Amino acid sequence: MTDDRQQDQLGQLATLVRALVAPPESDAALWASLRRHTQARIGLGRAGSALPTRHRLELQAAHAAARDAVHSPFEPDVVAAALTGVPTIRVRSAAPDRLTYLQRPDLGRRLDDIDRAHLPRDDWDLVFVVADGLSSRAVHEHAAPVIRETTALLPAEWRVAPVVLAEQARVALGDDIAHALGASMVVVLIGERPGMSAADSLGAYLTHTPRPGHTTDADRNCLSNIRPPLGLTHAAAAAKLVALMRGARELGCTGVALKDESDTALSVG
Repeated sequence: MTDDRQQDQLGQLATLVRALVAPPESDAALWASLRRHTQARIGLGRAGSALPTRHRLELQAAHAAARDAVHSPFEPDVVAAALTGVPTIRVRSAAPDRLTYLQRPDLGRRLDDIDRAHLPRDDWDLVFVVADGLSSRAVHEHAAPVIRETTALLPAEWRVAPVVLAEQARVALGDDIAHALGASMVVVLIGERPGMSAADSLGAYLTHTPRPGHTTDADRNCLSNIRPPLGLTHAAAAAKLVALMRGARELGCTGVALKDESDTALSVG
């Protein structure tokens, strides 16, 4: 093998190694531009056959934040304080603790019998249920602003029940609560399952005429990723919720039969 040929092969090998360790400058600029439009981890490059150390540490930190969100305790006082002037009621599901809640989803859908007996039954049009779900952080940060923004848009004649603060709660617990209260509609604001890019995402589930044990996910309308500034804003979520509530009252149902046309209405107006 000639010296020139050896030099060419060594040069090719060096180029390949550089490409594996870091992307070309033009590619790096392209990925940086794309990353401004998404929280997804894209174009991270590599260090040999692994991720660069910085990105690996960021991934581990995101995983730790997600685990913390799931296990951090729900603090009803935090939400109640943010809802100053709004009556609240505290309830628990049939899950006695966090570990049981995570292992037995069915218990998180059932209201504690003692708490059920203390709910004030009346002819309510709507009840908001604030449920810890899988991210108490999301509930602490976003539930109260969404309730305030939403109630400000509701017709004055609607009768809104006291806000129910529910511990160890799943979405379907709202059915049990609304049925016990006599409410025709329920909005469950719940901490969503944390991901590797978001540990503070709030979901809102609207159900008309909920029936415990019979209502399914197909009977609900869901707004997801409420977490400004990176997700849906509180005001936008409130506007969508009120539009869906009005539609639900007209149709007499929620779920697959009810479509969110609020964006279309806004663009036309």
